[in-house]
Amino acid sequence: MSGAAGPGPPAGPGRSPLPCAPRPAAPLQLAGGAEPARPGVAVIDLRFPHGAAADVQEIVFRNFYTAFLSVRVQRPGPGGSRRWMTCLRDLCLMPCPHTEEGSQDYFCLRRHQMLCDIDQVTAMRFILRQPSPVWLHFTIEDLQIFPPGQKSPQKDFPSWLSQLTPPEQPASLHGELPDPEKVSSEVQQMWVLTEVIRARQAAARIGRFDVDGCYDVNLLSYT
Repeated sequence: MSGAAGPGPPAGPGRSPLPCAPRPAAPLQLAGGAEPARPGVAVIDLRFPHGAAADVQEIVFRNFYTAFLSVRVQRPGPGGSRRWMTCLRDLCLMPCPHTEEGSQDYFCLRRHQMLCDIDQVTAMRFILRQPSPVWLHFTIEDLQIFPPGQKSPQKDFPSWLSQLTPPEQPASLHGELPDPEKVSSEVQQMWVLTEVIRARQAAARIGRFDVDGCYDVNLLSYT
């Protein structure tokens, strides 16, 4: 499973992201300890205002040295409860965690890539992993959540425009085309006639010097 990466944010045209306030990435800590656990794991929590639920279509963000990403969503459960579900597991953002490739690319994750339904989401949790000790700080930036696209509103057209008749279709020419063999034969006959006329014209130009198929030397000497 992979996301679409590119040089800039691949947000859809004419859409606005859902209002949300993601928290800064918090490094995972050992229970009872104050130091971050290694290898590097960090968590970003995101909630929608006033505890509202939202339908999610796309998740857009810019990577910053995160090697793997998992996403969990909180959705209403039975009896009014809320439960966490994993909708994306260990998506590779950097092919090699020790190199720069993919470290600052933009990604667009769409709902068909998810492992579960992402409608009526009340909260989201992004789990970031960077196993390489080369990068001391890693996160995801410019995080935006987009709802499903809406259909463009129908525009009002003048009544006279809707009453225009469609243009007439040109008549089919398949039944009126001549036989190609007949056309080819006629073209060849015209070419033969053209060659005969050209030969006769050439003979007429030199015929005044011709006597019984030979040239008269006396006639030629006076020209």
